[in-house]
Amino acid sequence: MHLPSNSTPSGGILDRVTRSRDRSIQWSVAAVTLVAVMAPLLPLFYQAFLDNPLYDAAANYTATNFGALLGHPDMSAALTNTFVFGILSTVVAMIVGLTTAILMVRTDLPGRALLGELLLWPFYISGIILSFGWITVYGPSGIATLWTQRLLGFAPWDLYTMTGLSLVNGVSLAPLVFLYCLASAKMQDTSLEDAAKVCGAGPLRAMLQVSLPMMRPAILFSGFYVFIISIESLAIPLVLGSPVGLKFFTTILYTEGFEQTNPDYGLVASGAVILLVTVTLLLAIQNRFLRGSGKFVTVTGKATQPRLLRLGAARWPLFVVVLLYVVLTIGPVAYGVTLRAFTVVLSPYAPLLDVLTLDNFRQVFSQEVYIRSITNSFLIALIGGAVGTIFVSLIVIVAKRSSFPATGLLEQIAMLPRSVPGLLVGIGAFYAASYLPFLAPLRGSIAILIILFVMRYIPTAYGSIAPALMQIGPEMDRASRSSGADWWQTTVSITLPLLRPAMVTCFCILFIRLLSEYAAAVFLYSPGTEVIGTTMLIFWAQGSVGPVAALAVVQLAIIAIFVVAARRIFKVRIYG
Repeated sequence: MHLPSNSTPSGGILDRVTRSRDRSIQWSVAAVTLVAVMAPLLPLFYQAFLDNPLYDAAANYTATNFGALLGHPDMSAALTNTFVFGILSTVVAMIVGLTTAILMVRTDLPGRALLGELLLWPFYISGIILSFGWITVYGPSGIATLWTQRLLGFAPWDLYTMTGLSLVNGVSLAPLVFLYCLASAKMQDTSLEDAAKVCGAGPLRAMLQVSLPMMRPAILFSGFYVFIISIESLAIPLVLGSPVGLKFFTTILYTEGFEQTNPDYGLVASGAVILLVTVTLLLAIQNRFLRGSGKFVTVTGKATQPRLLRLGAARWPLFVVVLLYVVLTIGPVAYGVTLRAFTVVLSPYAPLLDVLTLDNFRQVFSQEVYIRSITNSFLIALIGGAVGTIFVSLIVIVAKRSSFPATGLLEQIAMLPRSVPGLLVGIGAFYAASYLPFLAPLRGSIAILIILFVMRYIPTAYGSIAPALMQIGPEMDRASRSSGADWWQTTVSITLPLLRPAMVTCFCILFIRLLSEYAAAVFLYSPGTEVIGTTMLIFWAQGSVGPVAALAVVQLAIIAIFVVAARRIFKVRIYG
């Protein structure tokens, strides 16, 4: 619901000044969003219509790149695989993420805090490391596979199939759904469940038929977002799909743009444009589903205190189910990567005590460049997470709670970066830094990486803030306005404080994602601006798997310390 910015009591000149300030802030937020998003994307649009690289003075305009891409011999199979992969991944992520969010926040499930922390582990690891971990445990020569073959004579799974890829991707994205739905589940008004119980519904039925539908904004946001991430995913399709000949839209772009002697940048850029158009259509569908969002409001001027659902006899069986999920899907991958970091080689045929070593960590911490990559990643995540949380919160408030004339367009622009793979965004940012004068002072600095990383994850942050705002009723805004406050004063004194839990979640999400990001930096980092991800790529290209695992362990340790510190500093209980 958009509230008019001129609803303050008449005050002549003062009234006009406050309206002018509100408009200036709103337009400034929109302008910064537009520049941040479009600066790296416009060069890709331009490149899509050139027959040579953008930097080639002999480049001419052409429309043949789109035909060449869609006419690629593997494109039909790639589009089918991409769609199926996206649907299956979304189904897995939604079932796991939504179910665990409700269990952790709305029930008396034993060990909720510990289980909640464990459920976030896949979110801490980049796609390449996650794929490596699954291969280490469940691959053809993985520990669990070999043990199962010894016991049963066969392994009842195969990672190198569409089902295997979708399962890995869905499990990796389930924490995103989990985090998006946490704030929504926590903000439920249990008086609605009480009304259903009066009508004869049991506690579980009341939750499923009353509270769960009220979480529709968070469910739709996370569902569409998971599908978008899946269709633009590169690491898992590349690592697990390419060895068996499974083609995907992004792997074709990667092959044509980064594995060829003469990369076809026009074809790659045309693919980026197609992804942008696809995501724009998905956003239009999402917005259509979210029309009339006022009926999802559960936070009003009346105070409510959510109560836990007593699981009764199902309490411990559900605990076993969640623990089994953790043990089978998260635990093996986590300890597989950790064990690999502390071993020369990881194999069930080699006694563990005979292959233990600290050489992988010694190699990581023996060079200044590797240490600097860890420091840079931490600074980028910390600064970028804070700036991104504040900035995206303002974007959401302008888009959802103001009379700004282009709220729908602002929301669509904010969601655009997620439609383009990180490698392509990095290329666009490289072009932008080379050709846009106002970006020249930022070349070769951490600042440009912070801007690029934050821009890339604006949709992630938006999806964690917007559903929470949509559950906050507008009557408190109106009360503030009727007391003489303008839009900006209401935003600072009412809206932002109510969004604090969602903002803390957003900050944690951004910190983790920025710390793990690497793809967007491939074309921008230079000596002095290395990050953990680019260092991992260097080790990976050299075949040094041990140091890659060691860096992953360092990354996990930083995130674990950060999560504990953030909870104590902000004093926000996430799971209970």
